[in-house]
Amino acid sequence: MIKAIVTDIEGTTSSIDFVHQTLFPYAKQHLRRYLHEHADQPEVAAQLAATAELEGRSFASIDEAADVLERWIAEDRKATPLKDLQGLIWAEGYADGELSGHVYADTPIYLEQWHAAGKKLYVYSSGSEAAQKLIFGHSDAGDLTPLFSGYFDTRIGAKREAAAYRTILERIGLPGSEVLFLSDIGEELDAAREAGLKTCQLIRDAKAKPFPAHPQAKDFSGITID
Repeated sequence: MIKAIVTDIEGTTSSIDFVHQTLFPYAKQHLRRYLHEHADQPEVAAQLAATAELEGRSFASIDEAADVLERWIAEDRKATPLKDLQGLIWAEGYADGELSGHVYADTPIYLEQWHAAGKKLYVYSSGSEAAQKLIFGHSDAGDLTPLFSGYFDTRIGAKREAAAYRTILERIGLPGSEVLFLSDIGEELDAAREAGLKTCQLIRDAKAKPFPAHPQAKDFSGITID
């Protein structure tokens, strides 16, 4: 029996277009200003140091660091310091009312049903935990964060590596046979299945590449919870 559900965000609970056409451009537009205004804050300084470490060099200026981070945004780099900085910038946007987190219409309906049925709900996304809480906390359907028991990001490992999913199982204290992972990305589902989790691929639109080795659903209504 499934006792917990771990869900991806992009292409699963929320539109890929929202992430790529709204969130990423917003972060890029405000990145340089944000760094200049907040570089002396410990959290931002730590992410700039982590960015320099990943690049293998120090930065002579804030603008030089911004150049690297803007390149990472263009590359859709799954780098933790970039994700953390994006989350900080988005927090400003949500607080100012400039951003509202997109979720598909069926997402809140089924999250609430599963939660009411006693299923533990978790998020695992390449976006930072803070960014995950923002998109659900400021969603089009209202604050959905009370429905979740926890959040995971790239700090526990890459989403296409089985070790990350084993860590999730350790953290939530359940065997893989009792945990269902939802994603639109086949390679992520492969890694989750290797770790022992049950899987289901969301095929919400033509952007999703079908992986027939996994059960599939067009939306949450098509997901079978044993």
